[in-house]
Amino acid sequence: MSFGGPAFVLALVAMSMLAWVITTAIRAKHGYPLTDDWGNTMHRRDPNDDTTKELAAENERLKATVGRLEERLKVLERIATDPSRQLADEIEKLR
Repeated sequence: MSFGGPAFVLALVAMSMLAWVITTAIRAKHGYPLTDDWGNTMHRRDPNDDTTKELAAENERLKATVGRLEERLKVLERIATDPSRQLADEIEKLR
């Protein structure tokens, strides 16, 4: 067996990656905090905390706003692309 060959190097890389995956799985299973790529500790987040609820509420508000803006845009597109200009004439009459 050649210790300088590519098969040996690839085997070492594969073993170290497998050990890292197993270590991370054991740590996660037993509730230990995990680390990111730079060694910073990553704590578990509670999915029911206030931040999640606030984000969900803001998301709903933004969806409603986008819906209203889409409706207004449809009206503006209809006014701008009206081939017979009937709608624009009716608007001018109302002014």
